[in-house]
Amino acid sequence: MTRILSSFSEIATNYNLAFVDLWGCVHNGRAIYSAAEAALISFRETGGTVVLVTNSPRPRAGVKAQLDELGLSPEAYDGIATSGDAAQAGMLTGAVGRKVWHLGPLKDDGFFENLPDWASEQPPIERVCFEDAEGIVCTGLFDEMTETPEDYRGRFLSAKARGLKLLCANPDLVVDYGETRIYCAGALAQLYDQMGGESFYFGKPHPPIYDLARRVASETGLKFSEDRTIAIGDGLQTDIQGGLGEGMDTLFITGGLAASEFGKDVEQPDPALLEAWIAKVGIHPTYAIGRLQ
Repeated sequence: MTRILSSFSEIATNYNLAFVDLWGCVHNGRAIYSAAEAALISFRETGGTVVLVTNSPRPRAGVKAQLDELGLSPEAYDGIATSGDAAQAGMLTGAVGRKVWHLGPLKDDGFFENLPDWASEQPPIERVCFEDAEGIVCTGLFDEMTETPEDYRGRFLSAKARGLKLLCANPDLVVDYGETRIYCAGALAQLYDQMGGESFYFGKPHPPIYDLARRVASETGLKFSEDRTIAIGDGLQTDIQGGLGEGMDTLFITGGLAASEFGKDVEQPDPALLEAWIAKVGIHPTYAIGRLQ
């Protein structure tokens, strides 16, 4: 049975490394959750290491810039591992070809511009129009505030007929931007798969991003151990399933994407509703808490 916590500090001493999700856990796209920030700072002050593990399609420099703009204290984390970084590696090694069509908003152009040093050792990636593409790199919808995946069904029919593979730089299906729920690249990749296309995923819950997160943690001098690592996040099928798949304990933030499933009080999930929902989904986190604090 999943144990419900009132504070991360109840179990923090059991771990020396936390893989922490960002959106819905540390911020909502508009503002930092101050209690979550304080909890991470406290964990680090007692010897813990925090790696922010996000399905953002942006490379880590872009995510850090966003966190700086939102005002997250640099004392709250040691490093960042992004789906964008893991997906970049896949793109640069030719996972979907060398001529790619970018499906995503202009704000994600950094995915193609802020490349790692070793990219110069690879054949160049060329961004082309859809008609000339060998593959698709998907970082999201062109207009995430107004569009839905169904708006792309016609284009995907053509892509499938041509045998184009899709690289998904963010496996999240949706996120909450303030009070608005918006679709992510994962929802597009899911539709493409359902239509018979082929998608490659590099973020949570898939292994590449955890390989990256472990490397980021090792840069701090930490010796990695699954038994001393906890994965924290509000996505049961991304953060929690991914952490469990890597052999880690997990802390499910119930006050995020699925908050409406667990009662009226976001801070106090109803135990019976939580257990029923977990049983229905079939993914069992080690711990749960309303908000990270």
